[in-house]
Amino acid sequence: MDNVFKLLFELIGHFFESFFSIFTGIFSGIGGMFNFCEYLSIIKSYSDQLGWSVWIIAIFAVLLLVLIIVAIGFIIKYIIKKSGVFSNDSKSLVSENQLLKREILRLSVENDSLFFENGLNLSTNLNGNQVENDSKKSETVNRFYNLTEIDKLWDNKIIQNYDNNILLSDFCEQFRLFACSQLNLYYDIKVIRLFVSAFAATRLIILQGISGTGKTSLPYAFGKFIKNPAVITSVQPSWRDRGEIFGYFNEFTKKYNETEILKAMYEASYNDNIYTVILDEMNIARVEYYFADLLSTLEMPSKDEWLVSLVPERWESDPKHIEDGKLKVPHNMWYIGTANNDDSTFAISDKVYDRAISIEINRKGECFNAPETPPISIDCTYFESILESAVKNNPMSEENLERIKILDDYIIEHFRIAFGNRILKQICDFVPAYIGCGGTELEGLDYILSTKVFRKFEALNITYMRDEFDELCDFIDELFGRESMKECKAYLSHLQKY
Repeated sequence: MDNVFKLLFELIGHFFESFFSIFTGIFSGIGGMFNFCEYLSIIKSYSDQLGWSVWIIAIFAVLLLVLIIVAIGFIIKYIIKKSGVFSNDSKSLVSENQLLKREILRLSVENDSLFFENGLNLSTNLNGNQVENDSKKSETVNRFYNLTEIDKLWDNKIIQNYDNNILLSDFCEQFRLFACSQLNLYYDIKVIRLFVSAFAATRLIILQGISGTGKTSLPYAFGKFIKNPAVITSVQPSWRDRGEIFGYFNEFTKKYNETEILKAMYEASYNDNIYTVILDEMNIARVEYYFADLLSTLEMPSKDEWLVSLVPERWESDPKHIEDGKLKVPHNMWYIGTANNDDSTFAISDKVYDRAISIEINRKGECFNAPETPPISIDCTYFESILESAVKNNPMSEENLERIKILDDYIIEHFRIAFGNRILKQICDFVPAYIGCGGTELEGLDYILSTKVFRKFEALNITYMRDEFDELCDFIDELFGRESMKECKAYLSHLQKY
């Protein structure tokens, strides 16, 4: 083994001895490094002692030297890069970048000049900045293309004849039979009554429940039944502001981006049909963000105040029913949202729930046979009149109003939760309408209390309030009777399981 190490030492030692000799004599050193005769003489001197294995050791030494040479090459290359030898390449890249910037500026100037030639309201000065041109020229541009087309369509359109001679209870029954016979959709009559009654109490209806129970199909079928199909809009997770509902004005193109909802709202101003807008999966984005403006507008006591601002000023080319940049929210339109409660959705805030009527649909309707039932022609004025008649002719009994007051006092005392005048007004509109649809007063009151009042209990620390819930159920039995208010007691029982 000593001879092996000696051989390796001498072979490698000769290489490094020659390498270091570069500093004293470059040419002699290089010649020594690649003096193959010297390497052969070294190998032969050990051949007698090591035999044929001397060649294996020699090959190993050659491979080792190759690795050393490659490593030295990488080190030299790194040193050269650091020393700035390739600075010329960097300078050329900077030069190319400047050329590209000048080309972009030139194209921008040409682009703006083309827009100017086409009558747009922008030009470009020598510094590349946009300057406003004559505003009167831009006013000739039709910025509401689709709404203007609706103007043209309805200019000569004949208003349809309505067959306004149906009672509210018959309306609900025929709607149920129509959905079954024409669309193969099956709904319990109670769900239909709740849905129609909600039109009397609010402009926003929320349909909640598990997937596949017919939440979207219910307002879709309603649109078919009244011969005015619903506008279906799928809410996107990116919805954050009013522009998703009303659209927005593009300052660059001088065009207004019109949404399907906006077009339906504008068309509704031309007739007295009943319009419904379906906000499918409405809580996949935050409802209180994109729907806030409309919620506030619909809270105005007078329908003459239902105005939304679309653009800041009036143009001569604007559609007929947009006055001073504002559009009146139509009185004949309702907004119906569907909501699932899972990990992919947001919780709907109290601000929204308090202004809406929520309807739970948690099971499929049972199949039944229905006679062939055609759709009906009914206008919004008559539809609202039969709802108003139901509210007027079936007012809440003094006994149940007193019970509501007692229940309110109990909830405030024990749970620090109260419901305001808005919810009380909705109760006084919804329950009589529900009676007009064919239901009973206690049944309607039971449902709206469970969805409008007891739903607020979800914000409480339920774990420590199970006994209080039992006492509340006993109090409800004493107040309304043991066989009444099943929805409220079932909801409280459901909360106790969490």
